[in-house]
Amino acid sequence: MAHAGTALIDPRPIFERIALAPGMRVADLGCGRTGHFVFPASRVVGDRGIVYAVEIVKNILESIKSRCRSEGYNNVQAIWSDIEKIGKTPVPAGSLQACFLVNVLFLVHDKAAALKEAMRLIEPEGAVVVVEWGKRLGPLGPPDELLVSPEQAASYAQEAGLRVAEQFAMNEYHYCLILRKGEKHETNL
Repeated sequence: MAHAGTALIDPRPIFERIALAPGMRVADLGCGRTGHFVFPASRVVGDRGIVYAVEIVKNILESIKSRCRSEGYNNVQAIWSDIEKIGKTPVPAGSLQACFLVNVLFLVHDKAAALKEAMRLIEPEGAVVVVEWGKRLGPLGPPDELLVSPEQAASYAQEAGLRVAEQFAMNEYHYCLILRKGEKHETNL
């Protein structure tokens, strides 16, 4: 069961915007204990697709593996990696249609490196999806000094060689950036 912080984010509108479909290969970088994007994505991509649940905290990966075994998620691979180390995530470069970073940027020290690692993993037409806290919800969310604004996230994305293709509010507390390879900047849709 998801805690209130992840219950706020419905992955389905994001899946629709990036046209997630059966047979696709995706990764959730910093997937977290609940696998809030891992398991819904697993259902969408189906048996011909694959979802890489990437996490640096080993006991979180064990929780993901346990749920996969008990609930029959055979297309999910749990992977230990430090996403701030470019080239270290053991997934072939350019092999994914999408990478998700959900409530992750505020946690990592080298935000541009995490985005560069995501960019390395996606194919030329792939998407890097960033969902972040825009503001706190009572005790939920990061302290104000750790919040990453959409403008800051876009700047880190540009540094990583990504451009903002789309930006929208997920809810009152979260925003979403859909990033694509390339330098061209588009207006908010």
